[in-house]
Amino acid sequence: MFYPINIAGLDRKLPLCRVNDDLYIGAFVIFGDPELTTASAKALLEKAPEYDYIITAEAKGIPLAHEMARLTGNSYYIVARKKPKLYMTKVFETTVKSITTADEQKLYLDVKDAEIMKGKKILIVDDVASTGASLVAVEQLVSAAGGEICGKMAILAEGDAIARGDIIYLEPLPLFNADGSVKE
Repeated sequence: MFYPINIAGLDRKLPLCRVNDDLYIGAFVIFGDPELTTASAKALLEKAPEYDYIITAEAKGIPLAHEMARLTGNSYYIVARKKPKLYMTKVFETTVKSITTADEQKLYLDVKDAEIMKGKKILIVDDVASTGASLVAVEQLVSAAGGEICGKMAILAEGDAIARGDIIYLEPLPLFNADGSVKE
């Protein structure tokens, strides 16, 4: 089963994946699709508020953040990591539980990135906003670092995120029943 969708002028078919017996989601992955990544980045930048830096959560938002930074000539964007790395001198951390991950995860931010964000306008970007858990976790990191969140953006808003007024997105993505029909 697939869900046809047009994103930034490009047609794609998203495979429907089981979350549980009563819930399926359209699997949206921009990895390996540079055409869609670039088109989505351009379309989001047209809607973006003024910002100093972009931040995203590892991993699927990375190509989007990279392309948005590249298109605007920015030389730096920030990634909230899933695990602390040896090169991180000191870390901030927060916990997240997303719809596409079985267990709770942590997100980490290096103190170097925190210092860069302090007092700056930070734009949070991701591929899909669904429950909002990942966005909240990144918001917590930005706030702890002293950054000012100026906006939240995603390529797709899924389920309840569609009705939220605080996320700028390109297209809505419904949730699905086991038979592939859209959940009401």
